Amino acid sequence: MSDAPAHQTSGNSAPPAADRSSIIAVTALPVLVVIAGVLGFLLPDAFTPLAPTITWALGVVMFFMGLTLTLPDFTRIAKRPWIAVLGVVTQFVAMPLLGLLVVTVYGLPAEIAVGVILVGCAPGGTASNVVTYLAKGDTALSVSITTLSTLLAPVLTPLLTLWLAGSYMDVPFWSTFVSICQTVLVPVIVGVIVRVVASSLVDRISPVLPWLASIAIAYIVAIVVAGSAGSIATAGVLVLLAVVTHNLLGLGVGYGVAAACRLDTPTRRALSFEVGLQNSGLASTLATTYFSPLSALPGAVFSVWHNVSGALLASLFARRPYGSSPADAAAHGLVAATSVVGEGAER
Repeated sequence: MSDAPAHQTSGNSAPPAADRSSIIAVTALPVLVVIAGVLGFLLPDAFTPLAPTITWALGVVMFFMGLTLTLPDFTRIAKRPWIAVLGVVTQFVAMPLLGLLVVTVYGLPAEIAVGVILVGCAPGGTASNVVTYLAKGDTALSVSITTLSTLLAPVLTPLLTLWLAGSYMDVPFWSTFVSICQTVLVPVIVGVIVRVVASSLVDRISPVLPWLASIAIAYIVAIVVAGSAGSIATAGVLVLLAVVTHNLLGLGVGYGVAAACRLDTPTRRALSFEVGLQNSGLASTLATTYFSPLSALPGAVFSVWHNVSGALLASLFARRPYGSSPADAAAHGLVAATSVVGEGAER
């Protein structure tokens, strides 16, 4: 899901107030999302009428992300272009195909299948920046890949969804393209502009941005869950299984691609999170708008799970030195398990 934005530093020294706030917010986000999901499930009549406001809520989250971006975030892409491109290509190739693999192996119903594939076709979530920081990964690279994938999303997300999910349900390419431009690209660009013209004001309010974004995400989840409350009892376990499988495979493939290219450990960790953690808020919003409430359920579940898995993996990484970490070894083992998609463990 779209996640609490973070103003990132390029290193791993003591973080400023905005970074500390982001770390706390992303840690609390799963709790907020679970509470929101429970409320949506128990009080569907209270939240279902709010469905038309989901796109506005997502736009707010993406505007906050734009506020956290600075010129150096874009220049980093130019400094290490091939690694940033590697991350974006891996994300937009691996996650959609892994989504298709998951729905095929589990034989998911069409509406749920579209939701899982749509999550895979979404750009990276900004929570990946925070967990990369916590994991002592290459935070600057993480920010660069998230930025680049978000800018490419208006074209790639609907195109990939049409290609992979078109056999399950009709996919409105142009409507989806326009919707992503309106709810993702435009708010991010506006946020960047505001940051440029009012940087001192943005710096003052930056510690509260992650919390505002977290509240907006929880709001989206509550509405999405309310819309599919009747189906959760029967499909909830199956959706959770699909989401967990999809996320873990993505984390493993991201790490494995970096290892296969013989990149250093901080870069491997960054690519693992960039590939495995998605902007599932965008997926839920698009599913609610163009498909069905049930199709939005995988995105809502993903928003909870990927924050939990990301935080746990970051904690494992951070506690171990580079190169000999059992967490690194576990990631290698996960990569081996995902060899079906063509990636091997570190050689």
